[in-house]
Amino acid sequence: MPLTLSDHHAAAAVCDLLCSEDASEVAGDTPGGSGAAPWRAAEFPDDSDESIAWFIEEEADYSPGRDYPDRFRSNPLDSVARQEAVAWIIKVHAYYRFRPLTAYLAVNYMDRFLSSHRLPKNEWALQLLSVACLSLAAKMEETLLPPLLDLQVEDARFIFESRTILRMELLVLNSLNWRLRSITPFTFMDFFVHKIDPVGKYAQYLVSWATEITLATMKDFRFLSHCPSSLAAAAIICAADEVKDLAFVNPAIAVSWSIGLTEEGITSCYQSMQKVIIERMRKPPMMLSQLRLSTQTDIGPRASSSSSSPPNKRRKLNNNSPLVDNDKGDL
Repeated sequence: MPLTLSDHHAAAAVCDLLCSEDASEVAGDTPGGSGAAPWRAAEFPDDSDESIAWFIEEEADYSPGRDYPDRFRSNPLDSVARQEAVAWIIKVHAYYRFRPLTAYLAVNYMDRFLSSHRLPKNEWALQLLSVACLSLAAKMEETLLPPLLDLQVEDARFIFESRTILRMELLVLNSLNWRLRSITPFTFMDFFVHKIDPVGKYAQYLVSWATEITLATMKDFRFLSHCPSSLAAAAIICAADEVKDLAFVNPAIAVSWSIGLTEEGITSCYQSMQKVIIERMRKPPMMLSQLRLSTQTDIGPRASSSSSSPPNKRRKLNNNSPLVDNDKGDL
């Protein structure tokens, strides 16, 4: 029987089941390559198709408003500021070897908050929001967390006191109605891979490459117009393009993976992703290679927050990174 709104908590549990793959295990670099630990094919309960269809039906409730991307088209400065904020989140994600979902959730929380709020016109407000959203995402997904002061690494322009960040977290939580277990492309990724590779021969490679592509799209506000299920399907198709045995996979086939998917939505997203991949391949040092490294080095046991943050990188108050105490500020 299909899930209804009253089954929200049960659906969240199913979401955990469908996405139980530890992102730290996603590190395959060559399709069907040897030398890596055997990849176990994912298994899904009999009602998975209905559950995935329900997620697709509800995914808009966990995304920014439909008119949110228009803000960046009309104001390039806002677009640049968001791009810088996302870039910082990705850097910290790589620095602490956080899971890919942690980075995606942080950006999701930030966009959902900005969709209904206008930040004060100052230099530090967006950075404070970025820190708060990354902290919330890490609390949702990570088992080892750095202190809030140490979270502010990778050229943070301002350093915020813990109490200021916690107050911002509360504002974000209230704005999101405490709904932090978002529906994201990672909700669908393993399931879609299972549809084209049920024995799991190429699953490790497909999930790894689709993850990199998905994270690489986060800085581009134009992808905010695409729903998570279309993003996941398009990313899987892009990954399948590199596998000879899966060359048949295209948007027309992908639409059959679940009720609610549209060929038009997947095709549009797929075409945009192709452009992103071409751009990254023309510039080797860019995001995709960095994300590949952060995924590979995460295979072993996770380092503790103290060992992940060398002493010479612990937060110090200086002229370049002033301490901001916003108890009496605009936020």
